[in-house]
Amino acid sequence: MAKLTSLANAIGVKGPVVTIVMDGVGIAPETAGNAVYRAYTPTLDSIMAKYPMVKLKAHGTAVGLPSDDDMGNSEVGHNALGSGQVFAQGAKLVSNSIESGKIFQSESWKACVDGVKANNGTLHFLGLFSDGNVHSHIDHLKALIAQAKAEGIAKVRVHILLDGRDVGETSALDYVLPFEEFIGGLRDDSFDIMIASGGGRMNITMDRYEANWAMVEAGWKTHVLGEGRQFASAEEAITTYRAETGVIDQDLPPFVIAKDGAPVGTIEDGDSVVFFNFRGDRSIEISKTFEAGEDFDKFDRVRAPKVVYAGMLEYDGDLHIPSRYLVSPPEITNTMGEYLADTGVNQFAISETQKYGHVTYFWNGNKSGKFSEELETYVEIPSDVVPFEQRPWMKCAEITDRLLEEIASGKYPCIRVNFPNGDMVGHTGNLQATICSMEALDLQLARILAAVDKAQGIALITADHGNADEMYETDKKGEPKAGKDGSYKSKTSHTLNKVPLIIYDNFYADKYTVKADEGKFGLSNVAATAVNFLGYEAPSMWDESVIDVK
Repeated sequence: MAKLTSLANAIGVKGPVVTIVMDGVGIAPETAGNAVYRAYTPTLDSIMAKYPMVKLKAHGTAVGLPSDDDMGNSEVGHNALGSGQVFAQGAKLVSNSIESGKIFQSESWKACVDGVKANNGTLHFLGLFSDGNVHSHIDHLKALIAQAKAEGIAKVRVHILLDGRDVGETSALDYVLPFEEFIGGLRDDSFDIMIASGGGRMNITMDRYEANWAMVEAGWKTHVLGEGRQFASAEEAITTYRAETGVIDQDLPPFVIAKDGAPVGTIEDGDSVVFFNFRGDRSIEISKTFEAGEDFDKFDRVRAPKVVYAGMLEYDGDLHIPSRYLVSPPEITNTMGEYLADTGVNQFAISETQKYGHVTYFWNGNKSGKFSEELETYVEIPSDVVPFEQRPWMKCAEITDRLLEEIASGKYPCIRVNFPNGDMVGHTGNLQATICSMEALDLQLARILAAVDKAQGIALITADHGNADEMYETDKKGEPKAGKDGSYKSKTSHTLNKVPLIIYDNFYADKYTVKADEGKFGLSNVAATAVNFLGYEAPSMWDESVIDVK
């Protein structure tokens, strides 16, 4: 790869250029459900008023998703931030592959089908069960099921992970009931299909970054072994658990569908399993569990059936997880991290476990490891394994402690950090906890900006998508929706709102101008902006910088 070219009129920043990602902090109307607005955040309020701010698009086509009705997410957001470009992302890739039929010509699909036929086995589909289009889409699942029947598969079982996070918090039956009608229309004497198990996505199976393997173990026992509380249908399980626990969909306990006291869909030798999520972070651990050998040590699997396993995508392109996948992920090239490493620029990246992969793997274009062991330092602060609303400050203080050390060291001209608070606590639907999370983050912003000033650096303060900015479901006017009793319904998903890019600079403002904010900028414009401040021209394939250097 070519190195970055120095700008003819470099700004000459003496200290570091620090990119701060306030995960899940969007810009929204000042309503009762806007935790960002309702929090006491004097630092954020001050810098948004005093310093140049560009509003960035962080969803839909601006981050490679199929349409502007699709909310952004942390993965595609960090892909765009780190690469300076927009690539077609998972949902769009899968949809295109299904429409063209290419997915069904893949060697992995053929292996799944052939394996089931050869062994008189069962084809299992496991994944997030909604149309949130962040981790999965139920239409993809339906297309795979219809094709399975068309190819003569005799028995299919579906294991559903209830959402309530990227869609309405208690919307599970809006998907389960129509889906039961759909599979009922396919079921006949030669095609046996049923929902076999399930549970809430934040309770079983979909852990990420190895933060809580107990979730994966619970999913394994439910889907594979058929162990757990039995119900006659998914509808019965959902309604029963709601009445008993009062929790929202993402937190519902696991359930097993049984007939005459026996699970209807355990996973056995000779079966095939398709994990139909397209997003990688919450797909890796369950994929490892299915594909691991006898040396697997994360928990006791009891038995590990010999199956043909495939993911919807390759979730980790460097570690090749899983070994089989139905659709190839986007090939993200020419990332900022790689260019800076090739140019000889020291880089520092830090977050806690929940978002560590975002400032490393996703920032680097879905690449594990480093471009340069000598020039790059990555630090992971271990996350607490507790419900986020119980400790909404998360690890923001500990992240900042280490960050301040590295700013003061003068070793790293380019630094990036992710604070997960607004997103992870926002996903709980707990407004008060999310307000607390924003106030905790604001305290750390004050510490960081003081250190940036002392080092005569610049901070680029942004976000990857919205979340904490809308904690209640809203109407078309952006106002919170009130129920008949006057209460508001919590919103746990990301938003479609723009995010800030605040240029915090007390030293060099006379050396550049900020381009007019005409609504054209997105997350992919941040990379070029950062390298301009570092003294380099942006590569031609990147989206433009938001500044003009004088």
